[in-house]
Amino acid sequence: MPHDQLRVLAHPLRMRILSLLTGTAMSAAEAARELGDTQANTSYHIRRLHDAGLLEVTEEVRIRGGRAKRYRHRPDSGKRLTARNPDERRLVTKAVADELVRRADLRAPDRPASLTDAELWVSPEVWARTLKQARTLSRELHDAAQPPRTPGTVRISVSLALFELGESAGTAAAPEKLG
Repeated sequence: MPHDQLRVLAHPLRMRILSLLTGTAMSAAEAARELGDTQANTSYHIRRLHDAGLLEVTEEVRIRGGRAKRYRHRPDSGKRLTARNPDERRLVTKAVADELVRRADLRAPDRPASLTDAELWVSPEVWARTLKQARTLSRELHDAAQPPRTPGTVRISVSLALFELGESAGTAAAPEKLG
C-alpha cells in the first residue's frame, strides 16, 4: 500500500469510522449522527477510507428524493496495512495507539476487562499457536459485530497487536542457558 494510503489512518475520526462500520453498513449521515460529527466532515473521511480500499459500498438507498451510499468496513482489508517501511508502520501503530487512549477514557468502571502488555521470548510453536488464536479471536469479534446500541449487546474495545520482534541497537542477544 502506498504511503498516501496508509496516511489515511492518521486522522482519529477515520479510525472511529472503521470501527463503527465494522458492525453495520451506514451512510455518511447515519455515521455522522452516531459519531456526533457533521455529515460533510464524515462524508469526506468516508470517501478517503473508501478510496484507500478500507470501505466498500454495500448498497445505495433512496433518501428524500436523493441517493445515499451505505459503506461497510472489510476487516480483511487490514491485511493491506502491513507496511514494510518503518515510518509507515509507525504511522499505523500511532493511529491505533491514539484510538486506544481515546477508548480507555470511555472504559466502564467496575466492569471485567483484560490488558496484557509484554515483550516475551517464547518457542516458535507457542508463538504460532498464539498468533493463530489471536487471528481467530479477531475474526470472531468482527463477524459478531452488531449495529450500535443493538439490544442485548455491550460496547467493547479491542486492540490486538502481536508481532515478532527483530533485533535493534542496544538489544542484547538471547541469554545463554546455564547448565
